[in-house]
Amino acid sequence: MKTNVTGEFLTGERALFNSKDLYITDTIFDDGESPLKESSDIELEGCMFKWKYPLWYCNNIEARDCKWFEMARAGVWYTSNISVKNAMIEAPKNFRRCSNLTLTDVNFYNAAETLWSCSKVNLTNVSAKGDYFAMNSSDIEIDNLRLDGNYSFDGCKNLTIRNSTLLSKDAFWNCENVTVYDSFISGEYLGWNAKNVTLINCTIESLQGMCYINNLVMKNCKLINTTLAFEYSSVDVELTGGVQSVINPSEGTITADFINELTMDETKVDISKTRIILNATKNDADSE
Repeated sequence: MKTNVTGEFLTGERALFNSKDLYITDTIFDDGESPLKESSDIELEGCMFKWKYPLWYCNNIEARDCKWFEMARAGVWYTSNISVKNAMIEAPKNFRRCSNLTLTDVNFYNAAETLWSCSKVNLTNVSAKGDYFAMNSSDIEIDNLRLDGNYSFDGCKNLTIRNSTLLSKDAFWNCENVTVYDSFISGEYLGWNAKNVTLINCTIESLQGMCYINNLVMKNCKLINTTLAFEYSSVDVELTGGVQSVINPSEGTITADFINELTMDETKVDISKTRIILNATKNDADSE
């Protein structure tokens, strides 16, 4: 049975430190660091966090209709089993080294360095603006993410994204096991140094995108204004329409209606390992 805390205005460091079994409603956590540090089995509704480190080393947290103000920086770190719904988060560097994290209907107004080194993450209807989103996190399921920020998902593993829009230079660098469905991605240098990247029914705009990838799969994808693609990548690519330019894929097959400029430099790659199929001209031949 939870104890009710309602309509409080709390100040000072560690205001509710090491609390257990609380239902906290319409409460403001004002100036004072770490108000709920090392707490567990906490339910929050309609609360406001206005200072640093509100939820560190916590366990079993539910937060609904809450707000993290700008100075509530580094808000949730080292916390497990946390669900956040219908939240507005102004503060950067939130959610770090958390596990079993669920975010639903959340807006990040400054998502710089947010969601780092987390595991078992589920995002639904999330909007975020900021660089270095979700670095080094793993086992992530995402549906309807709207992200404006460069260098996203660097070093992630086991990542699935659906129905999303990413405006993100250098997204998916150094990743492993990434699958993206029915999404729009715009950003230079997409996916470099990654392994096992699958894009299905996606629209992509990129300069030097999808290079240095080990096992790139694309099915029914559009490449808009995309140049210098696939360099040193092993590919299984099926495009709807064509691509502006392709340079030195390492091996595999590219199927498209057209490739405006194809560079296959035999001093850089073994050109016999790559097959180009151009549907528009019914041309089916090994690249030369």
